[in-house]
Amino acid sequence: MKIPQNLNWNLTPKEASTQQSELVQRVRAQDDFGAVNFVAGVDVGFEQKNQIARAAVVVLALPSLEPIASAIARRPVTFPYVPGLLAYRELPVILDAFEKLEREPDLLIMDGHGYAHPRRFGIACHLGVLLDKPTIGCAKSILVGHAEMPENRVGAWTPLMDKGEIIGAALRTKLNAKRVTNPIYVSIGHRISLETAIDFVLRCCKGYRVPETTRYAHLVAGGAVLSFQNSAPRVL
Repeated sequence: MKIPQNLNWNLTPKEASTQQSELVQRVRAQDDFGAVNFVAGVDVGFEQKNQIARAAVVVLALPSLEPIASAIARRPVTFPYVPGLLAYRELPVILDAFEKLEREPDLLIMDGHGYAHPRRFGIACHLGVLLDKPTIGCAKSILVGHAEMPENRVGAWTPLMDKGEIIGAALRTKLNAKRVTNPIYVSIGHRISLETAIDFVLRCCKGYRVPETTRYAHLVAGGAVLSFQNSAPRVL
């Protein structure tokens, strides 16, 4: 996997917004990939009072959903927290983690939005375009738009709408006997259709609200260590 080098992340929020509006033209919303045997989850945590970003990439085998490889990277945070500009805060360290990854994934699931973004270019789109990989955005809350609550059954979904356009889906991934579990919000990142993105997210779910890709990446980004000894991955 080719990791882009010498990218300029030293932008103002206004410059970053302008760049997003330009790069969105490179997003492809159609399925453009072959067999998917390995899927990666991506997430970022923070250390030292949010001064250091810690990115985690965890690769899982399909269909078993067993983690087979992971990589982490740390980097000082240089971009402020600005809603809609998460990519400029987190992508530099995410790319560092991908450089360390020993197993190349066929598909990426990002903990964050893709097309479901004010400029239709969230962090999942940005990562997918930079790596030229099929990428899905999978978030726990809405950044922009609105959606009706899907039926209370796994796999049910309703369109996430903004300005008359379908920008993603509110997807039911888990049932709870005591209370209704909130849906997650799926959108395309790059080289994939919304229907296929929904299918892959469901295939990656295993009893939790979030897919296993996101769950493992979140654990590792938060400081957990995966052990692959004896071919049996464990969270230490």
